[in-house]
Amino acid sequence: MSRFLNLRVMTVLAMLAAAMGLTGCNSYPSAPPASSSADYNYVIGPGDTINVVVWRNPELSMSVPVRPDGKITTPLVEDLPAMGKDPSALARDIEKALGKFIRDPVVTVVVTNFVGPYSEQIRVIGEAAKPQILAYKQKMTVLDVMIAVGGLTDFADGNGASILRTAEGNKQYSVRLKDLVKNGDVSANVEMRPGDVLVIPQSWF
Repeated sequence: MSRFLNLRVMTVLAMLAAAMGLTGCNSYPSAPPASSSADYNYVIGPGDTINVVVWRNPELSMSVPVRPDGKITTPLVEDLPAMGKDPSALARDIEKALGKFIRDPVVTVVVTNFVGPYSEQIRVIGEAAKPQILAYKQKMTVLDVMIAVGGLTDFADGNGASILRTAEGNKQYSVRLKDLVKNGDVSANVEMRPGDVLVIPQSWF
């Protein structure tokens, strides 16, 4: 009787694990190796640091952070929206604002610390050694992400991991992190896209 009960318990646990996506075999399609974001252009986000250079006006040139509300403040320019703009667009906005005070300003904006907008950040949750949020970089791969988060925990179901792709309406893809990280199988490496969420479940067995 005890053997029969144990068998039933193991069967139920296996069914629950499969239903919750916690085993190595999930029903998601494999993630495509290459990303379709070849034309990606970086846009500024809260937490970035930008260097504003105003030609021939060193007193107006400075390094400033982008505030949590997505705005910046520089000499003569207060509460200027920066989030979601590329550096060139922000430079033109600063020139327009400074044009009220100086003649024909020429501004260059350089991003020196990259965080990016929240919608483009890479999020790693579950059984990573150091789950965290990462700034997206063009051609970033899942291997780059795993190095940044310190690899898998001892309890991770690496081959049961998945990528939630917000750029495709939250479509989910399967990734083989155990094969990649533990076994060095580079064929399991895939490119990330802005806004991806890497979900690493716990193994029950």
